Formats: sequence, C-alpha cells, structure tokens
Amino acid sequence: MNNELLRLQAVRKFKELDEHIVVDLNEIVGLAAQICNTPIALVTLLDEDKQWFKATFGTELTCTDRKIAFCNHTIQQTEVLVVPDMLTDTRFNGKLVKNEQQVRFYAGAPLITKDGFALGTLCVINFEPANLDIKQINSLKVLAKQVVNLLELNWSLRSLEHQHQETQTQQVAIGKSEMKLKAIFDSSRDTHILVGKQLEVLAFNKSAAVFIRTTFNKKLCNGDNILQYTSPELLTLFSKYFNVALAGRSIKREWVLMPGTINENWKETSFIPVKDISGAVIGVALNSTDITTRKRHEEQIRVQNEALQRIAIIQSHELRRPVASLLGIMDLMRMENIDFSYFDIMELTVQELDEKIRGIVKDSEDTIQGRHLAIVA
Repeated sequence: MNNELLRLQAVRKFKELDEHIVVDLNEIVGLAAQICNTPIALVTLLDEDKQWFKATFGTELTCTDRKIAFCNHTIQQTEVLVVPDMLTDTRFNGKLVKNEQQVRFYAGAPLITKDGFALGTLCVINFEPANLDIKQINSLKVLAKQVVNLLELNWSLRSLEHQHQETQTQQVAIGKSEMKLKAIFDSSRDTHILVGKQLEVLAFNKSAAVFIRTTFNKKLCNGDNILQYTSPELLTLFSKYFNVALAGRSIKREWVLMPGTINENWKETSFIPVKDISGAVIGVALNSTDITTRKRHEEQIRVQNEALQRIAIIQSHELRRPVASLLGIMDLMRMENIDFSYFDIMELTVQELDEKIRGIVKDSEDTIQGRHLAIVA
C-alpha cells in the first residue's frame, strides 16, 4: 500500500469502466447513502493529480484536484475513516469541498485490490456533523469490497475482450498466411506429398492430386497408404529411401515410373524428414520433379552419340584404309627407286587427304565428349 508508483499503475487499470459496471456502481453508492443517511455518496479513484468520481449519488461533480481530496487520508489505512465534524479536525483545514454548503461529515472505506493496492474510496458525505454506528461502518466496508469486485470484474472482462480481439486478429493473419502458402503450394508444378510414419498421406498439393489421377486413375485422399501409388517394381527401393528419411537423413533419387506404358515418366524425388518442434521425426515429405523431358533429351543425345561413334569408326577405319594402302604403295615405289614426274604431287595429295580424315575423326570424338559432359552437368 505504501508504493505509490505501483498503486498508480493499478489505478490506471480501472479508470476505464464499461457502462453496465457504472450502472451497478451507482446502485451501490445510492445504497451507501441510504444506509448512512447522507445526501452524497461517491466511488473515487485517485491518480497522480485528480480524484475521479466513477459513481455518484447526490452530486454531478466528476472530479476534483487530488490535493484537496479527503480520500488521500483514507487510502493510507485499511479501515473505514470516519470524521464526525471536519471543522474540528485539523487534517482538513482549508480542504473543505463546497457545494452550496460546507462539508462537515465524511466517512470513507478504502478500495483495496487483491494485490493490496488502495485505488480510492467508497465514501459518504454530509453537510452537517454526524457519525456512523458499527452496523453502518460494517455495511460500508462490505459495499467497498463489492465495488472492488466490480472494478476487477470490469478489468477482467475488458482484458478478455482485448485478448479475444487479438486472437481473432492473429487468426485472421494466420488464415491469410495459410491461404498464401496454400496458393504457392498448389501453384507448384512439382508434386508435394506429406506422409506419416505409418505411410499414410497427411497432405498433398494440387499437382500431386493431378499426377495420381492421371497416372493411376485414382483420387488421392488424406489417409491413403502411399504404397498404393507406387509402381510395384519400385516398392523395395521406395521403402528403403523412406526409412532413410525416417532415420533423419534426406535423400534424392531418379527413377522411371510406369515403364513401358503410355504413362511412363521420370521423376527426381527427394525424401525429406519432417520434424516437430522437439526435433522428433513425424513423417517424410516427398517432393518430386518431372524430369521426363530431360531424360528424353539425354536419350536422344545418347543415340546421336552412338551414331557419331559409328561414323567415327567408319571414318577412322573404312575411309583411311585405301589411303593407307596408297601410302604403302608409294613407300614401295620409293624403295624400288621407281620415279615419275607426278610422284611428289601424288604423295602430297594423299597425305593431305589423310590429314583431313584424321581431323574429321577428331571432331566427331570431341562432339561425343562434349555431349557426354553436358549430360553429366
């Protein structure tokens, strides 16, 4: 009660009151005035500078300066403060509130919260000297407790409403974020399927649903066993990779699905472990990219490379064979000193033809090597 800073913080919590709480407080001050036989009764809250009247009976005042408030003395104690005649009490000299008549009698019960902070008072005022009996004092204390209960109820309700509004705002924000994520998720051309530890489908995107319908002529649903959408020849490999991911390690593989059918296609599939906030693996994310076009292109390059290889062999052996024969004959002629005027020209021409054939063979080999490197990359 002696910590003014904390007391002021508590007062700020209760300054804003809902209308229905004010109605209830006005009924209490009316009852207090009736019990104590006074023309005025108030519920006051004391902040830094003002004494605020949150409920009134017998006056239309809404506040006064705190420095002239009688309740400054009341909040310093836990019991009801009764001042029979304020003119004879030196504590209130020069601090009398005037409302056509001079205030003479004052009695106030402190409004003490469950945390022990005195917010203000429930007080009664008279313009004549008076006093309260024990029943009136006890009634004033009981009514003061009810005022505190209403103030704390008001704050609790406002806090709940504020939390509810924040929760709704967060839910709207989360909903929008989820919609954006789902839009991105469903717009992906890759297939994404989240599978639980028991091989049950937990979630999937639009591409996955379309792929399953096109390839297996089935409708993909949550709860389905993923193995029913796995080609029979890949069941062993799929189980192996799935268990690797369940063990906490990601793995990526390429494979052909539905081979030899009109639905044959190649997929590059990643098996990625999915973990909860504690780090425990709760499932596997299957992310697949269609690489059929790339594989077909690689197959075309392979066929072309084989053709080039065959051409290179033909060029290297078939075309160079007669050239080699001519060169051999010319060597024999040279050894037997057979000479004629066109021998040098003939030798130069044959050697030039041999160089050109060698160049063609080398170009073919370089082309094959370049295609191979492109496929690997």
